[in-house]
Amino acid sequence: MERCRGRFVLLTVLVAAVVVVLAASGASARDFGLMEPQSLARAAGTWVVLDGRPRSDWQAGHIPGARSFSWENYTRTDDRGVPYKLWPPRDLARALGAMGIDERTPVVVYGDADKSWGGEGWAAWVLAWLGHKGPVRMLNGGIQAWTAAGLPLTRGHERYSGGTLTYRSAVRPEEDITTAELERSLGAVTIIDTRSFFERLAGRIPGSVHIPWDKFFTGKERRPLAPAEVRRLLARNGVDADRPVVYYCAGGIRSAYALMVHELAGLGPARNYEGGMEEWKRLHR
Repeated sequence: MERCRGRFVLLTVLVAAVVVVLAASGASARDFGLMEPQSLARAAGTWVVLDGRPRSDWQAGHIPGARSFSWENYTRTDDRGVPYKLWPPRDLARALGAMGIDERTPVVVYGDADKSWGGEGWAAWVLAWLGHKGPVRMLNGGIQAWTAAGLPLTRGHERYSGGTLTYRSAVRPEEDITTAELERSLGAVTIIDTRSFFERLAGRIPGSVHIPWDKFFTGKERRPLAPAEVRRLLARNGVDADRPVVYYCAGGIRSAYALMVHELAGLGPARNYEGGMEEWKRLHR
């Protein structure tokens, strides 16, 4: 009996610690939200716009002035052979600074929630991880909503000709979760696998709940689910929206999108497992 009581107390302490760490991510303190295409068009020049789609799609047609910021160009395979790992903070900060962005710049990110695999969510998450202090908005409906509103596109390679700024990053490690931390948290957090059904058949993190990332947007414009819809989605899958959540996919891109929708819904604390299944399977062979 004493042994069982001791285990219960230990688990309670662990859960409380995880809640504190996740809550420290400061999601509620960040200026993060959605923006409609017409609002962005009226505020042209006020916001720096980042296109989270593949660079080839950006070149085929992008919001005028938008800078290309695709995960394909800002991730790498690390020295352990794990793909899709973020560039080091210094390199990301240098790249953003070269685009005329510092840590206080108002930024709008957009994608197509399709070929980009939720690249707009990834871009917003990267800014959060870097400790961005300025407002960040996701364009509601992405490039589809922009063109549906009859707004113009620029084609070809549009070179940024403004000045370079210094981006002073202050990395928030609590936005991400390492494999070691995740292992220690098993049973204390809800782990959501945002990959496809067939990917999951090939292996998954023990105890994870399966909610494919494409369930987090809706309609032909692929708009993020409204807060009430996110809660219903989680509830249908047995997830307590107020309990700490960790999202993962193959390498942190689709899971970052789901995480950003989670944050837009104002739900409980959550983190992205950037290493994803690619890292987990290499460390658990």
